[in-house]
Amino acid sequence: MARKNILKAQRIVVKIGTSSLMLPNGKINLSNIDELAFVLSDLNNNGYEVILVTSGAIGVGLNILDRDERPKEIAQQQALASIGQVELMSLYTQMFRRYSQKVSQLLLTRDVTDFPLSSENAKNALNALLSLGIIPIINENDAIAVDEMDHQTKFGDNDKLSAIVSTLVEADLLIMLSDIDGLFDKNPNIYDDAKIFKEVHEITDELQRIAGGAGSRFGTGGMASKLAAAQILFENNQEMVLTNGKRIREIQKIVNGYEIGTYFHKNIEKEG
Repeated sequence: MARKNILKAQRIVVKIGTSSLMLPNGKINLSNIDELAFVLSDLNNNGYEVILVTSGAIGVGLNILDRDERPKEIAQQQALASIGQVELMSLYTQMFRRYSQKVSQLLLTRDVTDFPLSSENAKNALNALLSLGIIPIINENDAIAVDEMDHQTKFGDNDKLSAIVSTLVEADLLIMLSDIDGLFDKNPNIYDDAKIFKEVHEITDELQRIAGGAGSRFGTGGMASKLAAAQILFENNQEMVLTNGKRIREIQKIVNGYEIGTYFHKNIEKEG
């Protein structure tokens, strides 16, 4: 079985992006949040340790203020993130409560994970929460995370944040929910003959070129950052599945070894 390692996974990080939390009309995707709460609560009930890394604070903030466009001013973006984060956590708390699941919130900045002492404190807090059967919900602290001079506070994106969290807590698997079924050899929204990579064993120059950002052959924004996240995991001998956030219930099939999405793992076969 190609994904037999996943069957042994016990500590799982799930990352959900803004596109999976917001509807095309700018409203909040309540059904997706509810389904996410159900699936992760069910995993927790079945003995898995689960951490959720979420985006969406600014998107939710725009919805609350009934605005269509993200402002260009940093301070305005910070204000939106602050407003949206409160509402986002309120929604998560309500949805998870429906399934008798307790959650907590951690807001991280890059310096927290870069400095050994604060990194250890974050790791200890997460381990303590998991030992209590609580699902920690992590987001970047966008209200204060702004790069100034050589003091780096931003992760850059929550794809990287989810990979860093996965390494911090020594997770067995990162499941990254995106707006696409996985990594393709070209943009499936444009090319009917696009083929999905079922497995990726290393991040090659060719894959980087395929996933390269705006104007690339792939052309789907954010795929390059997902490969960067996968590279972080490869360096720590960890694994990731990239799949579509529109089908959240497939998380249960993924942890049962079903061939869904793109499976990033080093091809290390043990002898005997």
